[in-house]
Amino acid sequence: MTPVHFSFSSAFILGLMGLAFHRTHLLSALLCLEGKMLSLLIALALWALQFESTGFSTAAMLLLAFSACEEGTGLALLVAPARTHGTDRLQNLNLLQCWKY
Repeated sequence: MTPVHFSFSSAFILGLMGLAFHRTHLLSALLCLEGKMLSLLIALALWALQFESTGFSTAAMLLLAFSACEEGTGLALLVAPARTHGTDRLQNLNLLQCWKY
């Protein structure tokens, strides 16, 4: 395994472990998801460079676009409970009764 492959695979595993074990704040969960998506983007870009194919580079661009949409949605979901509850702690949020009327 080359050092480049080791670095992006360890970044993905660290993001996965951070998402699984450190779930106190919604912002930290979103950052772990973003780290996983960026490591997948690097993997797809390196895969396209390794095979010298332009067809694989469109998959990396598509993943980047989906990652940006996912982050925008995640930040919108972060702001809504922070305004109503005053915190982004996942333990304080009841997902069935998240909104105050």
